[in-house]
Amino acid sequence: MVRQLLILCLAFCVFTSSQAVSAQDAKRLAFEDYVESLKNEALQKGYDADFLNPIFASIKQRETVVKADRNQPERRLTLDNYLETRVPDWKVKQALEQYNLHKDLFERVAKKYQVQPRFIVALWGNESNFGRIQGNHPVISSLVSLAHEGRREHLFKTQFFAALEILKQGHISLENFNGSWAGAMGQSQFMPSSFLTYAVDANGDGKKDIWNTPEDVFASIANYLSKEGWRGDQTWGRQVKLSDTFPKERISSLEGLSQTRKKSLQAWSDLGVRRFDGSLLPEVDMQAALILPDGPDGRVYLVYNNFETLMKWNRSYYFGISVAYLSERIAKEI
Repeated sequence: MVRQLLILCLAFCVFTSSQAVSAQDAKRLAFEDYVESLKNEALQKGYDADFLNPIFASIKQRETVVKADRNQPERRLTLDNYLETRVPDWKVKQALEQYNLHKDLFERVAKKYQVQPRFIVALWGNESNFGRIQGNHPVISSLVSLAHEGRREHLFKTQFFAALEILKQGHISLENFNGSWAGAMGQSQFMPSSFLTYAVDANGDGKKDIWNTPEDVFASIANYLSKEGWRGDQTWGRQVKLSDTFPKERISSLEGLSQTRKKSLQAWSDLGVRRFDGSLLPEVDMQAALILPDGPDGRVYLVYNNFETLMKWNRSYYFGISVAYLSERIAKEI
Protein backbone atom coordinates (compact mmCIF):
# COMPACT_ATOMS: atom_id res chain seq x y z
CA MET A 1 0.00 0.00 0.00
CA VAL A 2 2.80 2.39 0.94
CA ARG A 3 4.59 1.47 -2.29
CA GLN A 4 1.45 2.22 -4.32
CA LEU A 5 1.05 5.59 -2.61
CA LEU A 6 4.67 6.45 -3.39
CA ILE A 7 4.12 5.51 -7.03
CA LEU A 8 0.97 7.65 -7.16
CA CYS A 9 2.78 10.59 -5.54
CA LEU A 10 5.65 10.34 -7.99
CA ALA A 11 3.24 10.15 -10.91
CA PHE A 12 1.35 13.19 -9.64
CA CYS A 13 4.57 15.17 -9.23
CA VAL A 14 5.69 14.29 -12.76
CA PHE A 15 2.23 15.24 -14.11
CA THR A 16 2.08 18.60 -12.33
CA SER A 17 5.68 19.37 -13.31
CA SER A 18 4.93 18.63 -16.97
CA GLN A 19 1.82 20.81 -16.74
CA ALA A 20 3.89 23.67 -15.35
CA VAL A 21 6.47 23.29 -18.10
CA SER A 22 3.72 23.18 -20.71
CA ALA A 23 2.20 26.40 -19.38
CA GLN A 24 5.62 28.06 -19.39
CA ASP A 25 6.25 26.89 -22.95
CA ALA A 26 2.84 28.20 -24.01
CA LYS A 27 3.64 31.58 -22.50
CA ARG A 28 7.00 31.67 -24.26
CA LEU A 29 5.43 30.71 -27.59
CA ALA A 30 2.74 33.35 -27.16
CA PHE A 31 5.45 35.98 -26.68
CA GLU A 32 7.38 34.75 -29.71
CA ASP A 33 4.20 34.91 -31.81
CA TYR A 34 3.59 38.44 -30.56
CA VAL A 35 7.13 39.50 -31.49
CA GLU A 36 6.67 37.99 -34.96
CA SER A 37 3.42 39.91 -35.42
CA LEU A 38 5.19 43.13 -34.43
CA LYS A 39 7.92 42.44 -36.97
CA ASN A 40 5.35 41.91 -39.71
CA GLU A 41 3.66 45.16 -38.72
CA ALA A 42 7.00 46.97 -38.86
CA LEU A 43 7.66 45.56 -42.33
CA GLN A 44 4.24 46.78 -43.43
CA LYS A 45 5.13 50.24 -42.12
CA GLY A 46 8.08 50.29 -44.51
CA TYR A 47 11.01 49.38 -42.27
CA ASP A 48 13.71 47.41 -44.07
CA ALA A 49 14.22 43.78 -43.08
CA ASP A 50 17.99 44.23 -42.78
CA PHE A 51 17.37 47.03 -40.29
CA LEU A 52 14.79 45.05 -38.32
CA ASN A 53 16.53 41.67 -38.12
CA PRO A 54 19.17 42.50 -35.47
CA ILE A 55 16.66 44.52 -33.46
CA PHE A 56 14.13 41.70 -33.30
CA ALA A 57 16.87 39.13 -32.66
CA SER A 58 17.75 41.10 -29.52
CA ILE A 59 14.24 41.05 -28.05
CA LYS A 60 13.87 39.04 -24.85
CA GLN A 61 10.80 38.64 -22.68
CA ARG A 62 11.41 40.65 -19.51
CA GLU A 63 9.16 39.52 -16.70
CA THR A 64 10.84 41.97 -14.33
CA VAL A 65 9.44 45.01 -16.13
CA VAL A 66 5.95 43.48 -16.25
CA LYS A 67 6.10 42.85 -12.50
CA ALA A 68 7.31 46.40 -11.94
CA ASP A 69 4.36 47.72 -13.94
CA ARG A 70 1.85 45.57 -12.05
CA ASN A 71 3.30 46.17 -8.59
CA GLN A 72 3.68 49.92 -8.41
CA PRO A 73 3.87 51.15 -4.79
CA GLU A 74 0.54 51.70 -3.07
CA ARG A 75 1.92 53.21 0.13
CA ARG A 76 0.33 56.59 0.71
CA LEU A 77 2.92 59.35 0.93
CA THR A 78 2.30 62.89 2.08
CA LEU A 79 3.79 65.79 0.19
CA ASP A 80 6.11 66.46 3.13
CA ASN A 81 7.42 62.86 2.93
CA TYR A 82 7.81 63.15 -0.82
CA LEU A 83 9.76 66.40 -0.67
CA GLU A 84 12.08 64.95 1.98
CA THR A 85 13.04 62.14 -0.37
CA ARG A 86 13.05 64.09 -3.66
CA VAL A 87 14.67 67.36 -2.52
CA PRO A 88 17.14 66.50 0.26
CA ASP A 89 19.96 68.89 1.09
CA TRP A 90 22.52 66.76 -0.75
CA LYS A 91 20.54 67.10 -3.99
CA VAL A 92 20.36 70.88 -3.58
CA LYS A 93 24.13 70.94 -3.10
CA GLN A 94 24.67 68.84 -6.21
CA ALA A 95 22.23 71.00 -8.18
CA LEU A 96 24.27 74.08 -7.35
CA GLU A 97 27.51 72.31 -8.26
CA GLN A 98 26.08 71.24 -11.62
CA TYR A 99 24.67 74.70 -12.29
CA ASN A 100 28.06 76.29 -11.69
CA LEU A 101 29.84 73.62 -13.74
CA HIS A 102 27.60 74.23 -16.78
CA LYS A 103 26.68 77.86 -16.12
CA ASP A 104 27.59 79.22 -19.55
CA LEU A 105 25.72 76.42 -21.30
CA PHE A 106 22.62 76.88 -19.14
CA GLU A 107 22.59 80.60 -19.89
CA ARG A 108 22.83 80.01 -23.65
CA VAL A 109 20.01 77.47 -23.54
CA ALA A 110 17.92 79.76 -21.33
CA LYS A 111 18.32 82.65 -23.77
CA LYS A 112 17.33 80.55 -26.78
CA TYR A 113 14.29 78.84 -25.23
CA GLN A 114 13.28 81.45 -22.65
CA VAL A 115 13.36 78.95 -19.79
CA GLN A 116 15.09 79.88 -16.53
CA PRO A 117 18.17 77.68 -15.87
CA ARG A 118 17.04 76.75 -12.35
CA PHE A 119 14.04 74.86 -13.74
CA ILE A 120 16.19 72.99 -16.27
CA VAL A 121 18.56 71.95 -13.47
CA ALA A 122 15.64 70.97 -11.21
CA LEU A 123 14.02 68.75 -13.85
CA TRP A 124 17.38 67.18 -14.71
CA GLY A 125 18.02 66.46 -11.03
CA ASN A 126 14.56 65.03 -10.39
CA GLU A 127 14.50 62.81 -13.45
CA SER A 128 17.95 61.23 -13.42
CA ASN A 129 19.90 62.63 -10.46
CA PHE A 130 21.87 64.81 -12.91
CA GLY A 131 22.40 61.96 -15.35
CA ARG A 132 23.64 59.38 -12.85
CA ILE A 133 20.50 57.20 -12.83
CA GLN A 134 19.20 56.54 -16.34
CA GLY A 135 18.14 52.89 -16.07
CA ASN A 136 19.83 49.83 -17.56
CA HIS A 137 16.83 48.03 -19.06
CA PRO A 138 16.99 47.37 -22.83
CA VAL A 139 14.34 49.76 -24.15
CA ILE A 140 13.14 47.58 -27.04
CA SER A 141 12.70 44.42 -24.95
CA SER A 142 11.02 46.36 -22.14
CA LEU A 143 8.48 48.00 -24.44
CA VAL A 144 7.65 44.77 -26.26
CA SER A 145 7.24 42.89 -22.96
CA LEU A 146 4.90 45.57 -21.61
CA ALA A 147 2.90 45.68 -24.86
CA HIS A 148 2.57 41.88 -24.87
CA GLU A 149 1.34 41.92 -21.27
CA GLY A 150 -1.74 43.65 -22.68
CA ARG A 151 -2.92 45.97 -19.94
CA ARG A 152 -1.66 49.05 -21.80
CA GLU A 153 -0.81 47.52 -25.14
CA HIS A 154 -1.64 50.55 -27.30
CA LEU A 155 0.57 52.84 -25.21
CA PHE A 156 3.61 50.58 -25.29
CA LYS A 157 3.18 49.58 -28.94
CA THR A 158 3.18 53.28 -29.82
CA GLN A 159 6.36 53.74 -27.80
CA PHE A 160 7.92 50.68 -29.43
CA PHE A 161 7.46 52.05 -32.94
CA ALA A 162 8.78 55.43 -31.79
CA ALA A 163 11.83 53.59 -30.43
CA LEU A 164 12.34 51.92 -33.82
CA GLU A 165 12.36 55.37 -35.41
CA ILE A 166 15.00 56.60 -32.95
CA LEU A 167 17.25 53.69 -33.95
CA LYS A 168 16.54 54.25 -37.63
CA GLN A 169 17.55 57.90 -37.32
CA GLY A 170 20.82 56.80 -35.74
CA HIS A 171 20.70 58.75 -32.49
CA ILE A 172 21.96 55.77 -30.46
CA SER A 173 23.14 52.22 -31.09
CA LEU A 174 21.03 49.20 -30.25
CA GLU A 175 23.50 47.91 -27.66
CA ASN A 176 23.42 51.22 -25.79
CA PHE A 177 19.67 51.76 -26.11
CA ASN A 178 18.79 51.44 -22.42
CA GLY A 179 16.39 53.17 -20.06
CA SER A 180 13.99 52.71 -17.18
CA TRP A 181 11.80 49.63 -16.85
CA ALA A 182 8.95 51.54 -18.55
CA GLY A 183 11.09 52.76 -21.46
CA ALA A 184 11.95 56.28 -20.27
CA MET A 185 15.37 57.19 -21.62
CA GLY A 186 18.43 59.27 -21.00
CA GLN A 187 19.21 62.06 -18.60
CA SER A 188 15.86 63.71 -19.32
CA GLN A 189 13.97 60.39 -19.07
CA PHE A 190 11.94 61.01 -22.23
CA MET A 191 9.65 58.29 -23.47
CA PRO A 192 10.43 57.48 -27.13
CA SER A 193 7.50 59.50 -28.49
CA SER A 194 8.57 62.52 -26.42
CA PHE A 195 12.09 62.11 -27.75
CA LEU A 196 10.84 62.35 -31.34
CA THR A 197 8.85 65.48 -30.50
CA TYR A 198 11.19 67.41 -28.20
CA ALA A 199 14.78 66.11 -28.33
CA VAL A 200 17.33 68.54 -29.78
CA ASP A 201 20.72 68.16 -31.47
CA ALA A 202 22.15 71.21 -29.74
CA ASN A 203 25.83 70.60 -30.53
CA GLY A 204 25.20 69.92 -34.23
CA ASP A 205 26.82 66.48 -34.43
CA GLY A 206 23.81 64.93 -36.16
CA LYS A 207 22.57 63.06 -33.09
CA LYS A 208 20.06 63.98 -30.41
CA ASP A 209 22.06 62.48 -27.58
CA ILE A 210 20.07 62.78 -24.33
CA TRP A 211 22.20 60.01 -22.81
CA ASN A 212 25.69 61.54 -22.82
CA THR A 213 25.76 65.07 -24.29
CA PRO A 214 24.96 67.90 -21.83
CA GLU A 215 24.15 70.38 -24.62
CA ASP A 216 21.50 68.04 -26.03
CA VAL A 217 20.13 67.14 -22.59
CA PHE A 218 19.61 70.74 -21.43
CA ALA A 219 18.30 71.99 -24.77
CA SER A 220 15.86 69.07 -24.99
CA ILE A 221 14.46 69.78 -21.52
CA ALA A 222 14.13 73.48 -22.33
CA ASN A 223 12.59 72.73 -25.74
CA TYR A 224 9.94 70.56 -24.11
CA LEU A 225 8.98 73.31 -21.68
CA SER A 226 9.04 75.98 -24.37
CA LYS A 227 6.85 74.00 -26.78
CA GLU A 228 4.37 73.25 -24.00
CA GLY A 229 3.82 76.92 -23.17
CA TRP A 230 6.47 77.93 -20.65
CA ARG A 231 6.72 81.63 -19.80
CA GLY A 232 10.28 82.75 -19.13
CA ASP A 233 9.06 85.97 -17.52
CA GLN A 234 7.03 84.16 -14.87
CA THR A 235 7.65 81.76 -12.01
CA TRP A 236 5.64 78.65 -11.12
CA GLY A 237 3.49 79.71 -8.16
CA ARG A 238 3.76 80.06 -4.39
CA GLN A 239 2.81 78.34 -1.17
CA VAL A 240 -0.02 80.23 0.53
CA LYS A 241 -2.30 80.18 3.56
CA LEU A 242 -6.07 80.35 3.82
CA SER A 243 -7.21 83.03 6.24
CA ASP A 244 -10.11 82.64 8.64
CA THR A 245 -12.35 84.46 6.13
CA PHE A 246 -11.73 81.94 3.34
CA PRO A 247 -14.94 80.00 2.53
CA LYS A 248 -13.61 76.51 3.28
CA GLU A 249 -17.05 74.99 2.69
CA ARG A 250 -16.56 75.91 -1.00
CA ILE A 251 -13.05 74.52 -1.31
CA SER A 252 -14.04 71.54 -3.46
CA SER A 253 -15.52 73.89 -6.06
CA LEU A 254 -12.58 76.31 -5.96
CA GLU A 255 -9.62 73.90 -6.02
CA GLY A 256 -8.12 72.52 -9.23
CA LEU A 257 -6.35 73.37 -12.48
CA SER A 258 -9.36 73.62 -14.78
CA GLN A 259 -9.67 76.86 -16.71
CA THR A 260 -13.00 77.69 -15.06
CA ARG A 261 -11.42 77.64 -11.59
CA LYS A 262 -8.62 80.07 -12.30
CA LYS A 263 -8.86 83.53 -10.79
CA SER A 264 -6.78 86.68 -10.63
CA LEU A 265 -4.52 87.15 -7.64
CA GLN A 266 -6.79 89.98 -6.54
CA ALA A 267 -9.83 87.66 -6.63
CA TRP A 268 -7.99 85.06 -4.53
CA SER A 269 -6.93 87.78 -2.13
CA ASP A 270 -10.56 88.92 -1.80
CA LEU A 271 -11.51 85.33 -0.92
CA GLY A 272 -8.96 85.27 1.89
CA VAL A 273 -5.88 83.66 0.33
CA ARG A 274 -2.69 85.10 1.79
CA ARG A 275 1.05 84.73 1.30
CA PHE A 276 2.60 81.99 3.43
CA ASP A 277 3.77 84.62 5.93
CA GLY A 278 0.20 85.93 6.25
CA SER A 279 0.65 89.13 4.23
CA LEU A 280 -1.42 90.15 1.22
CA LEU A 281 -0.78 88.62 -2.19
CA PRO A 282 1.23 90.74 -4.64
CA GLU A 283 -0.68 93.18 -6.81
CA VAL A 284 0.19 91.53 -10.10
CA ASP A 285 -2.15 90.89 -13.02
CA MET A 286 -1.85 87.09 -13.16
CA GLN A 287 -4.26 84.19 -13.28
CA ALA A 288 -3.73 81.44 -10.72
CA ALA A 289 -5.25 78.15 -9.64
CA LEU A 290 -5.59 76.89 -6.08
CA ILE A 291 -4.32 73.37 -5.38
CA LEU A 292 -4.26 71.30 -2.20
CA PRO A 293 -2.18 68.17 -2.95
CA ASP A 294 -2.96 66.57 0.44
CA GLY A 295 -6.45 68.02 0.91
CA PRO A 296 -7.60 70.78 3.27
CA ASP A 297 -5.24 69.71 6.07
CA GLY A 298 -2.08 69.87 3.94
CA ARG A 299 -0.06 72.47 2.10
CA VAL A 300 -1.89 75.01 -0.06
CA TYR A 301 -0.55 76.56 -3.27
CA LEU A 302 -1.49 79.14 -5.86
CA VAL A 303 0.04 78.02 -9.16
CA TYR A 304 0.51 79.78 -12.47
CA ASN A 305 0.84 78.83 -16.12
CA ASN A 306 4.33 77.37 -15.71
CA PHE A 307 3.17 74.86 -13.13
CA GLU A 308 0.63 73.55 -15.64
CA THR A 309 3.51 73.07 -18.08
CA LEU A 310 5.34 71.01 -15.45
CA MET A 311 2.18 68.94 -15.09
CA LYS A 312 2.33 68.10 -18.80
CA TRP A 313 5.75 66.59 -18.13
CA ASN A 314 4.38 64.48 -15.28
CA ARG A 315 0.72 64.51 -14.22
CA SER A 316 1.48 64.60 -10.52
CA TYR A 317 1.10 67.54 -8.14
CA TYR A 318 3.86 66.01 -6.05
CA PHE A 319 6.28 65.87 -8.98
CA GLY A 320 5.51 69.42 -10.10
CA ILE A 321 5.96 70.83 -6.60
CA SER A 322 9.19 68.89 -6.04
CA VAL A 323 10.67 70.41 -9.23
CA ALA A 324 9.43 73.87 -8.22
CA TYR A 325 10.78 73.45 -4.67
CA LEU A 326 14.22 72.40 -5.93
CA SER A 327 14.22 75.37 -8.31
CA GLU A 328 13.46 77.69 -5.36
CA ARG A 329 16.32 76.20 -3.34
CA ILE A 330 18.65 76.76 -6.31
CA ALA A 331 17.42 80.35 -6.80
CA LYS A 332 18.34 81.26 -3.23
CA GLU A 333 21.98 80.38 -3.85
CA ILE A 334 22.69 81.67 -7.36
